Order: sequence, then structure tokens, then C-alpha cells
Amino acid sequence: MSVTCRFLLPLLLALTLLQGCTVSRAQIRRADAVVAATTNRSSSCDRPDHCATPSPLRAAAEAAVAASTPAQPVHVVTLLDDSEPALAARINLVRAAQQSVDVQTFIWDQDDAGQLMLDELVRAARRGVRVRILADQLFSFGNVDLLDRLARISPNLEVRLYNPTFHKARTQPLEFAAGVLCCFMQFNQRMHNKLLLVDGLIGITGGRNYQDRYFNWDDAFDYVDRDVMVGGPAARVMADSFELFWAHPRAAPLTHLRDVNARLLGDTTPPAWPAPKYRRPQRVAQLLQAAEDPAWLQAWLVDPSLQVGKVDYFSDLPAKTDAPDKRRALQYTRHIMRMVGGAKREVLLQTPYLVMSKRAQHIFRVLHRLPDPPRVIVSTNSLASTDAFAVYAMSYKHRKRYLTKFGFEIHEFKPHAPSAAVDNELANLDTDTATLPPDIVSPDGPARAHFHLLGSRGSNNRPAPLHSEGRRYGLHAKSIVVDDAFAMVGSHNFDPRSDHYNTEAGVIVYDHAFADQLRHSIMRSVQPENAWVVAPRQAKVPVLTDINRAIGTVSESLPLFDLWPFRYATSFELKPGCQPMRATDPDFYACYQPVGDFPDVALSPKLIITRLVTAFGVGAKGVL
Repeated sequence: MSVTCRFLLPLLLALTLLQGCTVSRAQIRRADAVVAATTNRSSSCDRPDHCATPSPLRAAAEAAVAASTPAQPVHVVTLLDDSEPALAARINLVRAAQQSVDVQTFIWDQDDAGQLMLDELVRAARRGVRVRILADQLFSFGNVDLLDRLARISPNLEVRLYNPTFHKARTQPLEFAAGVLCCFMQFNQRMHNKLLLVDGLIGITGGRNYQDRYFNWDDAFDYVDRDVMVGGPAARVMADSFELFWAHPRAAPLTHLRDVNARLLGDTTPPAWPAPKYRRPQRVAQLLQAAEDPAWLQAWLVDPSLQVGKVDYFSDLPAKTDAPDKRRALQYTRHIMRMVGGAKREVLLQTPYLVMSKRAQHIFRVLHRLPDPPRVIVSTNSLASTDAFAVYAMSYKHRKRYLTKFGFEIHEFKPHAPSAAVDNELANLDTDTATLPPDIVSPDGPARAHFHLLGSRGSNNRPAPLHSEGRRYGLHAKSIVVDDAFAMVGSHNFDPRSDHYNTEAGVIVYDHAFADQLRHSIMRSVQPENAWVVAPRQAKVPVLTDINRAIGTVSESLPLFDLWPFRYATSFELKPGCQPMRATDPDFYACYQPVGDFPDVALSPKLIITRLVTAFGVGAKGVL
């Protein structure tokens, strides 16, 4: 029997068995009865405010709501660029919650950041706050023991998993492959929204998931990410959006999941909630201290806040790809496109993946053809800084189009960018750096790898090997500033997957001061010490250069077999003593030196796969 047959036969068998394996109504009722009978109903508080901790963040949101009218809304907004304030704000708000906490996320890992947030939410539920957690199943809570504990830890806490594969909480590799084969459209549609909403007054949304690398707590590879905290009337829209997802059929309660249901029915003894065992407990303690320190909160979160008027929260509808009202289902995506299409002077775009959908390509092509086109500055990842190397290949393939047809000024993030290192140092000041003994690691074991179409998604997934050494960083922030007039922070990656498959969410702030803050943050990432410039290769031999470019253009346009190795553009580094300038400046080549198509990347299987995807993977662009 061939290797292919040995692989396909068990896969097809699993596909046949799993398609019909739903949990019966009787099993659900029995599991619900077990949960009702064994849930820990003790409370740590009997006060009407559920022993909420006073918070200047929540107080500012209350004041904004009180000052708002339908004609003149008032919002307080805070740009959460730095990772420690982003996590401290979440902890502070959860502890300040008096009635409810709603959390929506794409990834929830069981490392230090994931454990910390989960433990805080359990504590909030135990003092009487209604806590609801909605997480995408594929990359969250794959530990059935943990979900068993969460199902019965408090009557005030409820967890649902979005779009579970084959009605299970944990997806094994064979089930992942079977899901791709049997029901690709549904399997491929994920909930990418991120939201933390407290008391319907104040919410945090943006790019961060609950995993160490989003808060500069990973020892090898961390993300440069961004959220925004919004207090005021927009929080009501956030609440409405969360309710739509929570009530949707794809949001499965834990007792409806086959593996969790079986665990509940097989062991009716209520499990305890163990204290978290952190890998770096001193760092966690420092963060918790900051989250309660009035002076720290004032300096890092209150003083940088802005009082603004109009703020819009947008979210796609759940089950985006099969929603009957497609126009409304794509609400957030369509609004972003309209926002960019109306640019007059400048579009500043920061995205981890520079893979444009057809609609986005059309908008940027039209803008570039204007008599006085707006400047389009793009901050994105290099191959050296991304962990999604297969997705990067699509960006690499279309560099010429981006430069010539859309007029992009592309800056690719360096893996050891000094700007990222500064934030990392702030998040790890005075903390224990030694590896701790095995007996105090997470009780749920090490962070698990998440199987994905072309690699894994999780703490164990690492980018391509480099020639250089040291802690690495990659961009994960998704933001736009248009004409310094309004700005967007959200979860949308500006790629075909975000446009057509995943549900996305974010806020648009219509305020010059906020736009200036966000613009300054993005422009910091494109400075020469932090990013390489992508520009056309210098034409040294005119005839040969013209021939090379012609062959490259033909190769790039082919649906397959884009094998021409000599690309139109490459990466450049600013020479010492020169000032930064645009690639269109006549003196560009005098002040910039080429550093290769994949600077700092060592030869490895990931580099080879990047080349192969460039050559043969164009058909997978929409799902990478």
C-alpha cells in the first residue's frame, strides 16, 4: 500500500465517523444536570457592587456616558501600544466590574498571560459578577480537564467555543485534516474578534489574544501589537455585537461538546480550581501591583487618554461566509474599504500580512491613478520577523504590483527592532529571568501547538532561523490612519482571509489628536533602525535589467510556476550618515544599500517553503 493510501484511508474513515457525531439532547440534559448539581455556588462577596475595586478607568467611562447625548457623544479613548499597560488595564477593569464582564477572543493559551486572565475572571465570577467567555475553538482551551473545571467553577461564569470542529473542544491533527476535506467553508471561517467589555461601559478591542507573546512575556519571540480602550456610548454597540455572537448557533456551550460532555458524565465529582502556577511568578506579581497602583495607572493609562466625540465600533456578523444578509455581514470590512477609498493626502497602514484582496487592490489602484494621489505608507513584516512565512510568500510574490500599481512605500519590520526591545524591557523590569523548576510550571502542561493549514499557531510556533541572535519581534498590530483625520484599530489584517472568511472587529476614532497618536506609533516602526525599505533594484545594466523585469512580470502574473528568482524589488538598508528618504527620491540609491530579498534569514526549510509557496501557492491566497 502506498504512503498516500495509508494516509487517506484513516482520514476518510475519521471523516465518515465524525460527521454525524453530535451530542444528543439527552446527553446535553444529563451534562447540564451534572453541572447544576456540582457547581460551586459559594460567593466571596455579599455587597451590591460585588466588591468591585475602584478604578479611574471605569470612572472615566461612567463620566463619558453621563455627559453624552445622542447628538453629541462623549468618549474617553486610550491607545494601548505598550504591552504592560495593555494587560494591566484588562486586570484593572475586571477587578472593577460590578455587574458583567464579556470576553471574546481568537486564541486563549494556558501560559502565564492566559492563566492570569482566566484566574482573574474566575475571581470576578466568585464575587458575583456575570462572566461570559467566547473563544474560537480551534486555538483556545484545548484542555478538557480545564474546561471541566470552568463548567462548574461558578454559576456566574459561562464559556462557549465558537465553531467547534466536529463538536469537540480539542481538535486532533487527523480531525483537522478531516475538517478541511469535509466542510472546508465552515471549518475555515473563524471568529477573529477581540473584545473585553466591562459593565457595558468600557471595552478593549484590537489585535491582542491571551497568550504570552502578545504581552512581551515570551522568551524568544514577541509581538508588537496594539489595542484601544474605549469608554462611552460605543460600549453599547460592543455589547450588542457580543450578544449576536453569544446567541449564534456556532457558539457552543461546553455541555454540547463531545469530549467535555463525556468528561462531565464520566466524573460527577466537582473538580477544584487550583491556584495558577506561573513560569515567571515575580513578573506576574509586578503586573498585578501595577494594575492596582493609582500613580502607575495615572501615568500609563489615565494621562495618555483623550476625550473625543464620535467613535464607531464595527463588527462583522457571525458565520460571515454564509450569512444571508451578506452586505451587513461584511459591515466592518466594507467600512474599512470606504474609509481608505476616501483618502485625499495620506494612508498609513500597519498590517502583519501584506496580501491584498481584490477589492482592496481595486481601491488602491484607483487612488494611485488620481492626478494627485495620496501617499500610501505600509508597515508590515519581513520574513525575518514573521511566524507566518507561507503568508509572507504571497506578499513577496506581488512586490512589483504593490510598488508600481498601488504606489506603496513598504517598510518591513526588523526582527530585533530597537523600538520593540524598549517595550519588552518595560514589561520585564526587575523580574525573575531564571528558568523555574518543573514543579511550578502550568498545571495544564506546556503551551500546546495549534495545528494550522501551513504550520502551527501557538507558543511553539517559531519564525524562520536567522543569522543573527537575540530576542525576536514581529508585527501583529492592525491599524490605519487616513489624512490625520480619523484612525482605525482592530483585528482586520487587510487580507483576503479577513475580508471573506474570518469575522473581524475594531473601532474607528474620528479625532485629530488620536490620529496623531496612532500615526506617531506606526511611523516609529518604519524608522530605518526598525525596518528595511522595499524598493526596485537599481538598474545597473539597462538592457539586461529590462529583460529581467519583463521575465519577472510574466512569471509573477502566472497562476502557477512563478519560478523566476530575480525579483523586481529587494530590501534596502540606510547607509550611515544619510537621512531617510523615499524610494522615489533621485538620491535613494546613493544613501541606501541592498541587503537581499530576505535579509538576516538563514537557509532553512521555512525559507525553502516560502520560495515554493511563491511559486505554486497563489491559489491558496484566500485561506492562508
